[in-house]
Amino acid sequence: MLGMIRNSLFGTVETWPWQVLSTGAKEDVSYEERACEGGKFATVEVTDKPVDEALREAMPKVMKYVGGTNDKGIGMGMTVPISFAVFPNEDGSLQKKLKVWFRIPNQFQSNPPVPSDESIKIEERESITVYSTQFGGYAKEADYITQARQLRTALEGAATYRGDIYFCTGYDPPMKPYGRRNEVWLLKT
Repeated sequence: MLGMIRNSLFGTVETWPWQVLSTGAKEDVSYEERACEGGKFATVEVTDKPVDEALREAMPKVMKYVGGTNDKGIGMGMTVPISFAVFPNEDGSLQKKLKVWFRIPNQFQSNPPVPSDESIKIEERESITVYSTQFGGYAKEADYITQARQLRTALEGAATYRGDIYFCTGYDPPMKPYGRRNEVWLLKT
């Protein structure tokens, strides 16, 4: 636990590599189209729990892994954003399922430490292109649903994206009270 806290407060922070392809806005919604680099990710999947509760279970596992609870005992530093996939129902509500994705820092991409927690998997993920919108505050499930709905409305007739999944992202440690950055990413088809 101490490694996790030390890492989040004093460790290095690396941004997940992406390139902005275009920007747009409609009404009060600004968005970017981004090409996000693939790579190796530490993942944790939680089912049968509402999103906020599932995050409270999954995030500490990922943070401990990054902080040194791995076969090498090394704190790797952070990458931002940490993202999690959610799966919407037809009415816009979210299924009781999520998957947290933490991009392994570049230094460890070729040989990531093995997680001590068996619920953490290391997966290879292809590059993705997303439509992203940004918002502040301590984001909860309802905020992500609202932001996703607004982004879909802004993209209506201008872009195609998957409707069965989207990503919610966060850039800040939990102890940062102001200037927080969150995003919703719709996957371009």
